[in-house]
Amino acid sequence: MKKGILIVISGPSGSGKGTVIKRLMELDRSFVYSVSATTRAPREGEKNGVNYYFIDKDDFRRRIDADMMLEYAEYCGNYYGTPKKEVNENLAKGRSVILEIEVAGAMQIKKKCPDAVLLMITPPDYATLEARLRGRGDNVPEEVIRKRLDTAKVELSHLSEYDYVVVNGDNMVDTAAHDIIGVVEAEKLRVARQSEYTENFFA
Repeated sequence: MKKGILIVISGPSGSGKGTVIKRLMELDRSFVYSVSATTRAPREGEKNGVNYYFIDKDDFRRRIDADMMLEYAEYCGNYYGTPKKEVNENLAKGRSVILEIEVAGAMQIKKKCPDAVLLMITPPDYATLEARLRGRGDNVPEEVIRKRLDTAKVELSHLSEYDYVVVNGDNMVDTAAHDIIGVVEAEKLRVARQSEYTENFFA
């Protein structure tokens, strides 16, 4: 059985990456979404093992020390990270695994898993990004919006370190999801992933 493909998806706040990934999972049930672990408290409606694995800080640090995390980072006093065991088990079964993580985590994955596919979801332009962040209707203070926009610029400055970019324009969620499916299908045909064909052909 061929090893599955690890797909790392990042994108700034306002890129619509969560919506695109949700649609992707609806269109192609063969993908597995990797559930992250966090030390923050569950929010209303969140379920353990579905939205996150909610664990305490001592447990998270123990997992770090035991090399049980594929990647991790600390944000606002809480840890977030990807449990290694579940990802590796799915990859061994030949399933494509989706990691939805920030740029810092993606760079960790790039070093540890050089065969991973890094994909950035972006809005078509800065004006669209700003309009989306301002149009959410959640009464976010101006300084928070500015911070998110500044963070988006920093995240997008790492675009050259990714393998693919998928532009998620307004009302283009289906197109973006199909673009990701196309990327993964193409990756399956890479010569580097077809070593058994060469070996069998010349056996």
